[in-house]
Amino acid sequence: MRVTIWGCRGSLATPGPGTVLYGGNTSCVEVRLGDGALLVLDAGTGIRPLGLELGPDRPKTIHVLLTHLHFDHIEGLGFFAPLWGGETHVHVWGPPSPVRTLEERIARYLSPPLFPVQLSDIPAQMTFHDVPEEEWEIGHARLLAQPVSHPGPTVGYRLSEGGHSLAYIPDHEPAFGIDLSTVPSDWVSGYALAEGVDVLLHDCQYGEDEYSERVGWGHSSVEQAVAFARISSVRRLVMFHHDPDHDDQHLEVLLSRAVELWGDEGEPPLLAHEGMELELS
Repeated sequence: MRVTIWGCRGSLATPGPGTVLYGGNTSCVEVRLGDGALLVLDAGTGIRPLGLELGPDRPKTIHVLLTHLHFDHIEGLGFFAPLWGGETHVHVWGPPSPVRTLEERIARYLSPPLFPVQLSDIPAQMTFHDVPEEEWEIGHARLLAQPVSHPGPTVGYRLSEGGHSLAYIPDHEPAFGIDLSTVPSDWVSGYALAEGVDVLLHDCQYGEDEYSERVGWGHSSVEQAVAFARISSVRRLVMFHHDPDHDDQHLEVLLSRAVELWGDEGEPPLLAHEGMELELS
């Protein structure tokens, strides 16, 4: 399983001189399975350069797995080049809603006046799926999607292939202003997704001082992210969903704090950045 990060910014794309090192594109992660199958986690602005990189020899079937439908996670979908090739079949997966189907919710964005083309006019074949409650398979991988604590219908994903596993939980507040170590682990939002994985891509939007004024907003402080990763016994934490107000220098301050909180046991946390590649083999 090969993982490439195309966007790791949260809330709003932030291009500019202050975000050159870690990137300004919003959430998008490419996952290549051992059999060549292509999975795309979220469709933020990072999905546009991914689509261009794929070129004309791209896979004929692509799976796009959406954690939720906040705009920073879907705003690049209409600019994903494979959608404009009629020979491509794009499967879009996302959290169910009791009000509208996933296709209807996506069509609210991919239609005028927000977008110049109707969803129904896109050349590629598109199939929309509510994520199932139980594990399912794509290619050689097993996937699990479960609801996590964030405003609106939101899921995180666990992908497993060949004895290795990745958890992707980019928008997540595992507990509201409490010490995670004081509650049973299986009561913590997202625990079943992250337990024992090789790599956890996890929300780490706030410093500890910022979080105190943002409890309930659906995002984690650096302290919460590290505590969640430790409780879940992950091998490596990759800090994700960087705040639009945090430039590269600020992010490195948060990384230093995460490394301090992590301690000496195991591999220290990393900061997600555009172009980062992680090989799970």
